[in-house]
Amino acid sequence: MDLRNCKKCGRVFAYNGSEICSRCLGDDEGDFKKVKEYLYDNPGATIVEVSEETGVSEKKILRYLRESRIEIREADNLLLDCQRCGKPIQSGRFCDKCVVEMKKEFTAAVKPKYKQPKVKAPSKQNTQMYTAEIRKKYK
Repeated sequence: MDLRNCKKCGRVFAYNGSEICSRCLGDDEGDFKKVKEYLYDNPGATIVEVSEETGVSEKKILRYLRESRIEIREADNLLLDCQRCGKPIQSGRFCDKCVVEMKKEFTAAVKPKYKQPKVKAPSKQNTQMYTAEIRKKYK
């Protein structure tokens, strides 16, 4: 079992892929729900407005954008940059062009460079044992 300290409260918990414990994760989901509901009622609101109205920190809202849980609608209000090329994006970590390029690179890296030769199945003649027949010849 992989034990870690919660990044938020410091308690020890069994690591499950998240950097925060289940108790803090519940609080985080509650904050996300507040942000989501506010954005549903007020589309086009800025991060500052959402933060002030919901009480959720701007840092958390930016993290939700990075995780692609929410998205910026206006093309002129892009706060995030692609972590690969620096192009402004609406959500996530990478722009669409970089995602396509990285997929190609990853599949090329995983694909074997040469084809392995096919191994021929042994024929029946090669699978027989000859020791008894050889002994009979020498007797």
